[in-house]
Amino acid sequence: MAELVTIARPYAEAVFRLALEKKALDAWSEQLSLLAAISVDEHVRSRLNDPELTAAQKAELVLALLGNEVGSDESSLVRVLADNGRLALLPEIASLFAALKGAEEGVKDAVIHSAFPLDDAQLATLLGDLEKRFGSRLKAEVVVDQSLVGGVKIVVGDQVLDASVRGKLEALGAALKN
Repeated sequence: MAELVTIARPYAEAVFRLALEKKALDAWSEQLSLLAAISVDEHVRSRLNDPELTAAQKAELVLALLGNEVGSDESSLVRVLADNGRLALLPEIASLFAALKGAEEGVKDAVIHSAFPLDDAQLATLLGDLEKRFGSRLKAEVVVDQSLVGGVKIVVGDQVLDASVRGKLEALGAALKN
């Protein structure tokens, strides 16, 4: 997996610089998300892995599925990836682009694992506190995980805040063993 990220990074950075230059971050984000979704489709992937198709045919297939709203820059990206046999990198490129876009806009992704569903007021309060702690806006995804027993576990980038009952019990167990 690390190999894919390493190979995809220069493409994502180039697209990001282009999108910044043209002030089209949102448009590129949508196009890359769509391209990523197309490339992971089982039927499309089997066609893209067909050794009898040329790079140009693979590019045309992806562009045809993308629809009429394809700009010359998006078309060029797809053709370059196809020529280099790297259309499978599209999900990684989209993910890296999203991270670069988030950093540019001062937004970080947060995954909030909660033992119970959070209502809007609880989520707003929690996000307010977390945004102060991390010093940036957060785009949150809430995942209900009943195995936590109670509380929440929050993942922002490579930082984890575990305020769950299960986490506290595990910490207590580890302390008792030592």
